[in-house]
Amino acid sequence: MNDIIAEVEIPETAAVAEATVFLRETNSPLIFHHSRRVFLFGSLHARQLGLQPDPELLYISAMFHDTGLSTPFSDTEQRFELDGADHARKFLLDRGFSKSAAEVVWTAIALHTTPGIPGRMGPETAATNYGVLTDVVGWGLDRLEGGEVDEIIAAHPRGEFKKEFLQAFVDGLRNRPDTTYGTVNSDVLEHFVPGFRRKTMVERVIEAPWPN
Repeated sequence: MNDIIAEVEIPETAAVAEATVFLRETNSPLIFHHSRRVFLFGSLHARQLGLQPDPELLYISAMFHDTGLSTPFSDTEQRFELDGADHARKFLLDRGFSKSAAEVVWTAIALHTTPGIPGRMGPETAATNYGVLTDVVGWGLDRLEGGEVDEIIAAHPRGEFKKEFLQAFVDGLRNRPDTTYGTVNSDVLEHFVPGFRRKTMVERVIEAPWPN
């Protein structure tokens, strides 16, 4: 029987099944349930807006979008969004997906915290971002049917999401604070980590090795 939540069908493919197992085994229940909600909310917004993302690629984007918080991709410090995007691209290429499909997912994950841009890009990138915004800050929640939202939360409970989600960001970023420059991630460290102070773009310009 197909897995359907709030009239959104979970794609029945090998990659989807493997991604689901991967996230369950390597991440916390918090991130697992959040990622599934991102797929479901993103799918609902896409339907309302007339977007037609590839369901399998949207699912992979949602499931990998926060993996960089707990599993850095390489020894090179980079934004956690890039770690997650790199994980997903390797996952897809290792399973025979085309480079173009892998790049669609990479872009959706890499830009999922970037304000303003994802909605102007492809449907997978837009829908991933919309799903994240809905689950994290309640964007567009008033445009969704109450019954659909209730069904999603029943399947994937929020629990103490606000507190635990912010703590996951602190834990994932406090040891690589420089990677948060110019992103919303620096807000988290500035709020929760004593002594952290973001370096501003103004300071970078003033301190640049130019005489004027």
